[in-house]
Amino acid sequence: MSSDISYPIDIVLADSNPLVLSAMSEIFERDARFSVVATAGTAEGFLSMVMRLPVGIGVIDWNLPALGGAKLIEVLRENPSSPRLIVYGDDSPDLPRLAMTAGAAGFAPRSSEVDSLLDICLEVAKGKMVFPFIDVRDLQADPIASLSRKERVMLEALSKGLTNRELSKELGISTNTVKFHLSNLYEKLSVKNRAQAIAFYYSSRLAREVGQSEG
Repeated sequence: MSSDISYPIDIVLADSNPLVLSAMSEIFERDARFSVVATAGTAEGFLSMVMRLPVGIGVIDWNLPALGGAKLIEVLRENPSSPRLIVYGDDSPDLPRLAMTAGAAGFAPRSSEVDSLLDICLEVAKGKMVFPFIDVRDLQADPIASLSRKERVMLEALSKGLTNRELSKELGISTNTVKFHLSNLYEKLSVKNRAQAIAFYYSSRLAREVGQSEG
Protein backbone atom coordinates (compact mmCIF):
# COMPACT_ATOMS: atom_id res chain seq x y z
CA MET A 1 0.00 0.00 0.00
CA SER A 2 1.42 3.39 -0.98
CA SER A 3 1.58 6.54 1.12
CA ASP A 4 -1.33 7.92 -0.96
CA ILE A 5 -4.29 6.36 0.79
CA SER A 6 -8.01 6.88 0.36
CA TYR A 7 -10.40 7.37 3.24
CA PRO A 8 -12.12 5.82 4.99
CA ILE A 9 -9.70 2.97 5.62
CA ASP A 10 -11.53 -0.35 5.90
CA ILE A 11 -10.58 -2.18 9.07
CA VAL A 12 -11.43 -5.45 10.85
CA LEU A 13 -10.95 -5.76 14.62
CA ALA A 14 -10.43 -8.95 16.63
CA ASP A 15 -10.02 -9.32 20.38
CA SER A 16 -10.80 -12.13 22.81
CA ASN A 17 -12.15 -9.64 25.37
CA PRO A 18 -15.69 -8.47 24.41
CA LEU A 19 -15.30 -5.23 26.38
CA VAL A 20 -12.02 -4.35 24.66
CA LEU A 21 -13.51 -5.24 21.28
CA SER A 22 -16.55 -3.02 21.94
CA ALA A 23 -14.37 -0.11 23.09
CA MET A 24 -12.08 -0.42 20.05
CA SER A 25 -15.05 -0.51 17.70
CA GLU A 26 -16.44 2.66 19.24
CA ILE A 27 -13.08 4.44 18.96
CA PHE A 28 -12.69 3.66 15.27
CA GLU A 29 -16.33 4.32 14.41
CA ARG A 30 -16.02 7.84 15.88
CA ASP A 31 -13.11 8.57 13.53
CA ALA A 32 -14.19 9.41 9.98
CA ARG A 33 -10.84 8.20 8.63
CA PHE A 34 -11.80 4.58 9.39
CA SER A 35 -14.64 2.26 8.53
CA VAL A 36 -15.10 -0.79 10.76
CA VAL A 37 -16.14 -3.55 8.37
CA ALA A 38 -16.42 -6.33 10.95
CA THR A 39 -15.31 -7.55 14.37
CA ALA A 40 -14.42 -10.99 15.69
CA GLY A 41 -13.68 -12.65 19.01
CA THR A 42 -11.63 -15.54 17.62
CA ALA A 43 -8.79 -16.04 15.14
CA GLU A 44 -11.00 -18.31 13.04
CA GLY A 45 -13.74 -15.67 12.91
CA PHE A 46 -11.25 -13.01 11.85
CA LEU A 47 -9.76 -15.30 9.21
CA SER A 48 -13.18 -16.09 7.79
CA MET A 49 -14.05 -12.40 7.51
CA VAL A 50 -10.87 -11.16 5.86
CA MET A 51 -10.91 -14.01 3.35
CA ARG A 52 -14.37 -12.85 2.23
CA LEU A 53 -14.09 -9.08 2.72
CA PRO A 54 -11.16 -7.16 1.21
CA VAL A 55 -9.90 -4.77 3.88
CA GLY A 56 -6.74 -2.74 4.30
CA ILE A 57 -5.99 -3.11 8.00
CA GLY A 58 -6.60 -5.71 10.71
CA VAL A 59 -6.06 -5.09 14.43
CA ILE A 60 -5.73 -8.33 16.37
CA ASP A 61 -5.20 -9.54 19.91
CA TRP A 62 -2.01 -11.64 20.14
CA ASN A 63 -3.81 -14.22 22.30
CA LEU A 64 -6.82 -14.76 20.06
CA PRO A 65 -8.46 -18.18 20.55
CA ALA A 66 -7.90 -20.74 19.25
CA LEU A 67 -5.15 -20.32 16.65
CA GLY A 68 -3.39 -17.45 18.40
CA GLY A 69 -1.99 -14.32 16.81
CA ALA A 70 1.27 -15.84 15.57
CA LYS A 71 -0.44 -18.67 13.68
CA LEU A 72 -3.09 -16.32 12.31
CA ILE A 73 -0.43 -13.99 10.93
CA GLU A 74 1.46 -16.94 9.46
CA VAL A 75 -1.64 -18.17 7.65
CA LEU A 76 -2.51 -14.75 6.28
CA ARG A 77 0.99 -13.76 5.16
CA GLU A 78 0.81 -16.48 2.51
CA ASN A 79 -2.18 -14.63 0.98
CA PRO A 80 -1.15 -11.52 -1.01
CA SER A 81 -4.62 -9.96 -0.66
CA SER A 82 -4.62 -10.15 3.15
CA PRO A 83 -4.86 -6.97 5.23
CA ARG A 84 -1.78 -5.53 6.91
CA LEU A 85 -1.94 -6.65 10.53
CA ILE A 86 -1.34 -4.72 13.73
CA VAL A 87 -1.00 -6.61 17.01
CA TYR A 88 -2.71 -4.86 19.91
CA GLY A 89 -1.03 -6.43 22.92
CA ASP A 90 0.32 -6.14 26.44
CA ASP A 91 3.58 -4.34 27.23
CA SER A 92 5.76 -7.44 27.05
CA PRO A 93 9.38 -6.70 26.11
CA ASP A 94 9.45 -9.55 23.59
CA LEU A 95 5.98 -9.19 22.07
CA PRO A 96 6.72 -6.47 19.49
CA ARG A 97 9.66 -8.49 18.14
CA LEU A 98 7.62 -11.70 18.11
CA ALA A 99 4.83 -9.95 16.24
CA MET A 100 7.24 -8.54 13.67
CA THR A 101 9.01 -11.85 13.17
CA ALA A 102 5.63 -13.53 12.61
CA GLY A 103 4.87 -11.04 9.85
CA ALA A 104 2.78 -8.28 11.44
CA ALA A 105 3.14 -4.74 10.09
CA GLY A 106 2.80 -3.00 13.44
CA PHE A 107 2.41 -3.27 17.19
CA ALA A 108 0.33 -1.10 19.50
CA PRO A 109 0.69 -1.52 23.28
CA ARG A 110 -2.57 -1.64 25.21
CA SER A 111 -1.18 0.87 27.70
CA SER A 112 -0.78 3.57 25.04
CA GLU A 113 -3.22 6.42 24.42
CA VAL A 114 -6.14 5.88 22.07
CA ASP A 115 -4.71 8.37 19.57
CA SER A 116 -1.53 6.29 19.42
CA LEU A 117 -3.45 3.24 18.16
CA LEU A 118 -5.16 5.36 15.51
CA ASP A 119 -1.85 6.90 14.44
CA ILE A 120 -0.20 3.47 14.15
CA CYS A 121 -3.07 2.24 11.98
CA LEU A 122 -2.67 5.27 9.70
CA GLU A 123 1.09 4.75 9.36
CA VAL A 124 0.64 1.06 8.58
CA ALA A 125 -2.03 1.93 6.02
CA LYS A 126 0.60 4.12 4.31
CA GLY A 127 2.85 1.08 3.96
CA LYS A 128 5.09 1.68 6.95
CA MET A 129 6.10 -0.74 9.69
CA VAL A 130 5.54 0.55 13.22
CA PHE A 131 7.11 -1.21 16.19
CA PRO A 132 7.95 0.69 19.38
CA PHE A 133 11.39 0.13 20.86
CA ILE A 134 12.60 -1.83 17.81
CA ASP A 135 14.98 -0.54 15.17
CA VAL A 136 12.94 -1.70 12.19
CA ARG A 137 15.77 -0.86 9.79
CA ASP A 138 18.02 -3.50 11.33
CA LEU A 139 15.40 -6.21 11.01
CA GLN A 140 14.48 -5.21 7.47
CA ALA A 141 18.15 -5.41 6.52
CA ASP A 142 18.17 -9.11 7.42
CA PRO A 143 16.41 -11.08 4.62
CA ILE A 144 15.76 -13.97 7.02
CA ALA A 145 13.29 -11.69 8.84
CA SER A 146 11.20 -11.60 5.63
CA LEU A 147 10.86 -15.39 5.43
CA SER A 148 7.64 -17.13 6.34
CA ARG A 149 7.71 -19.65 9.17
CA LYS A 150 7.71 -22.52 6.66
CA GLU A 151 10.62 -21.00 4.78
CA ARG A 152 12.64 -20.49 7.98
CA VAL A 153 12.01 -24.12 8.98
CA MET A 154 13.10 -25.22 5.53
CA LEU A 155 16.25 -23.10 5.70
CA GLU A 156 17.19 -24.62 9.05
CA ALA A 157 16.56 -28.13 7.68
CA LEU A 158 18.53 -27.24 4.56
CA SER A 159 21.48 -26.18 6.72
CA LYS A 160 21.72 -29.79 7.94
CA GLY A 161 22.64 -30.85 4.40
CA LEU A 162 19.36 -32.66 3.66
CA THR A 163 18.49 -33.59 0.07
CA ASN A 164 15.13 -32.66 -1.48
CA ARG A 165 13.83 -36.16 -0.77
CA GLU A 166 14.99 -35.93 2.84
CA LEU A 167 13.46 -32.45 3.17
CA SER A 168 10.21 -33.87 1.84
CA LYS A 169 10.22 -36.57 4.51
CA GLU A 170 11.39 -34.23 7.28
CA LEU A 171 8.73 -31.59 6.59
CA GLY A 172 5.92 -33.87 5.50
CA ILE A 173 5.46 -32.29 2.08
CA SER A 174 5.93 -33.44 -1.52
CA THR A 175 9.22 -32.99 -3.35
CA ASN A 176 7.48 -30.61 -5.77
CA THR A 177 6.41 -28.46 -2.81
CA VAL A 178 9.98 -28.58 -1.52
CA LYS A 179 11.22 -27.26 -4.87
CA PHE A 180 8.59 -24.51 -4.83
CA HIS A 181 9.59 -23.33 -1.34
CA LEU A 182 13.29 -23.54 -2.17
CA SER A 183 12.76 -21.36 -5.23
CA ASN A 184 11.02 -18.71 -3.10
CA LEU A 185 13.72 -19.06 -0.45
CA TYR A 186 16.55 -18.48 -2.92
CA GLU A 187 14.79 -15.43 -4.36
CA LYS A 188 14.23 -13.80 -0.95
CA LEU A 189 17.83 -14.44 0.13
CA SER A 190 19.20 -13.37 -3.29
CA VAL A 191 21.12 -16.62 -3.69
CA LYS A 192 21.29 -19.07 -6.61
CA ASN A 193 21.53 -22.50 -5.00
CA ARG A 194 21.40 -24.48 -1.76
CA ALA A 195 25.11 -24.10 -1.07
CA GLN A 196 24.79 -20.31 -1.12
CA ALA A 197 21.62 -20.50 1.00
CA ILE A 198 23.39 -22.61 3.62
CA ALA A 199 26.36 -20.25 3.64
CA PHE A 200 23.99 -17.30 4.07
CA TYR A 201 22.23 -19.04 6.95
CA TYR A 202 25.42 -19.68 8.92
CA SER A 203 26.93 -16.26 8.22
CA SER A 204 23.68 -14.58 9.32
CA ARG A 205 23.49 -16.69 12.47
CA LEU A 206 27.13 -15.90 13.28
CA ALA A 207 26.50 -12.18 12.81
CA ARG A 208 23.50 -12.30 15.18
CA GLU A 209 25.50 -14.22 17.80
CA VAL A 210 28.36 -11.71 17.60
CA GLY A 211 25.91 -8.82 17.87
CA GLN A 212 24.25 -10.34 20.92
CA SER A 213 27.59 -11.00 22.65
CA GLU A 214 28.70 -7.41 22.02
CA GLY A 215 25.38 -6.09 23.30
